[in-house]
Parts: sequence; structure tokens; C-alpha cells
Amino acid sequence: MHLLLVFSMVLAASLPSPNGETAREPQLAASGSEVALVYGAGHSIFFSGSTDGGKTFAPAVEVAEGEVIPLSRHRGPRVAVAGSTVVVTAVVGKTLSTGPHAHGLPSDGDLIAWRSVDSGKTWSKGVRVNDVEGASTEGLHTLAVGANGRFFAFWLDKRSAKGTKLFGASSTDGGKTWSKNVAVYESPEGTICECCHPSAAVDAKGQVYVMWRNWLDGSRDMYMARSQDGVVFSKPEKLGTGTWKLNACPMDGGGIAASASGVMTAWRRDHDLYLDRPGAPEVEVGQGTDVALSAGKRGVYVIWSSPSGVQVLAPGQTATSTVAPQGSFPAIAALANGGAIAAWESAGKISIQTVP
Repeated sequence: MHLLLVFSMVLAASLPSPNGETAREPQLAASGSEVALVYGAGHSIFFSGSTDGGKTFAPAVEVAEGEVIPLSRHRGPRVAVAGSTVVVTAVVGKTLSTGPHAHGLPSDGDLIAWRSVDSGKTWSKGVRVNDVEGASTEGLHTLAVGANGRFFAFWLDKRSAKGTKLFGASSTDGGKTWSKNVAVYESPEGTICECCHPSAAVDAKGQVYVMWRNWLDGSRDMYMARSQDGVVFSKPEKLGTGTWKLNACPMDGGGIAASASGVMTAWRRDHDLYLDRPGAPEVEVGQGTDVALSAGKRGVYVIWSSPSGVQVLAPGQTATSTVAPQGSFPAIAALANGGAIAAWESAGKISIQTVP
């Protein structure tokens, strides 16, 4: 399956899925002149790559197929790039869950990783990341890579009947094999927030940061832990000074990015979105949902969905800009030469556009 299209990034482009299904949950990654876009459509995961810093993208190729691939509320595929090596992860299962809270999830889902060593032209057979079968049925996970090419995956894990925990694993061979799974965090109250995706980033020194929504004392606040090796993690630290008392799951996790100036997080509390540096008070940036961010040489780009459209806050700016009048589940990747690329769902297709 191929999309016979190479498109310019001068203006916004609309990317339909090659199989004719609704295109969902775009994710972006960039490394040097390499830019990677992944998304899901029906029972397939697709990849489209650029080797010229996002000026043009190659035809979309199918990474993998699966009987059940969750594509709702941030459950879609993830992507990370290290040179010409691209790793894509997604939760895949064979049997659809049933019941009032099934959410289109598999009852037997596993986190699977595929790798390409030729900038996304060809793809390996998938390998399972979770070392207990069926542990990642919730479909919520994240993927990051360090400057040394080590990949890190984190996911909401249900291997225990005692609640949802945060687990992780790493790969030192470009996604070919994955380490023994590590328990990153277990809530003393039995479970972390069950339907909010985690986020992760790696700084230039190789320190790993992972963020998730917790469930403590009736609050659904964001927490972060650090690690030098992806195995031993620090005591979790709460992000922001406020709290969100909520007896429900908002299904909205946020984003994290590491730069020379430190780590920055973005997340939602009620209808409001915040930026926060760990240890400092949060700063409100607007109202909306599904916030994501990416750090580049100019600073941090922030993107989210709002009632008035897809909003972007660029580095050094105090006012947001509307890049599309409507759209959902936006993603953004800062480019090595400055600027960024944004993508989002719109009318069953993936829209993609450069951001100054």
C-alpha cells in the first residue's frame, strides 16, 4: 500500500490514508535533516518520511497491520529517530474488548516495536516490548531516544490485578531487542490515572524524564521521575502548585521536552493548559485539550486543540497563533535548522504544516 504523493511543505498539506480509512493520531519526530510522521488508519500503521528537513515527504508506506490497533485518545503509534534508524511503537491485539468501557481496545494487547535502518523505506517484523504478555492492553505509551541512539519506551501496564502501573524498557540496538521491563512507578493508592498517556524525553547528557498523570488523594495531577540509565528512577515529583480534584479520568496526558535550558512540561488541569518547569509554579497558556510540545534551538514549541482551532505558541512569543480553524490530537516537532512541523487530525485526514 503506497500513497503516490510527494508534497511540498510550503503550504499546509492534507494527507489521506492509503487504505481509505480515517487517518488518526499523528506523531512526529525529527533528527538532523530526518523528519518522521506516523499515524494509524483502520488496521494499519503508516509512515511518511522526509530527508530534507521537512521540505518534501516520501510516499507513505505501511509499517504494519493488526487485527486491533487502538487509535483513540492518544493511543496511536509513536515514533523516534536516531540518524537513519527509525523506531515505531504501537499496541496491537487480536481480540476486541467488549463491555461499556472497551474503548475499542484489544483484550490481549501488546506493545510492539518495528525498526527501519533506511529512513523508513523498509520495516522489520515487530517485536514485543512488554515482557509479560497482554500487559499493555490500555494502549497508552510513549517513545523517546537519546543522543547516543538508546530508545526508551514507557507504558501503562496492567500485568497486576492490583491496578495500573507505569512500566518501561529500553533498546541499545535500534529497537531490535528490548530490555527487561522496569517498574517506574506504582501509586500507593493502587493505581495511577488509567486512561492518560505518559510522555518521555531524554536530554543531551542522557538523563531520562518520564511524566504521567497520577491518582492520589482524589486528585489527577501530573508527576515526573528522572533516571540516569532508564532502570533506576528518582522519587516522583508533582508538577505545578495547583491540584485537580476529579473522580474520573480526563484521558489527556500532556507533553514533555528537554533542552539546553532544562526540561519543560505541558499539561491540562480542568479546561486550562499549563507550561511548567519542575520545581516552579505553572504558567497558564490557554484553554483546550491535547497539548504537546517540542524543544528546538530557538526554544520550546507548544501546540494544542481549542474551540477556536489548533493553537501554537512559538518560542519567544507571548501570543498564540491559529494554524487551523479546526483539528484534533495535534503533534509538533522542532527542526534542526529552526522552525517546526505540526500535524493534526482533520476531516478523516492528517494535516501537516510548517511553523516559523
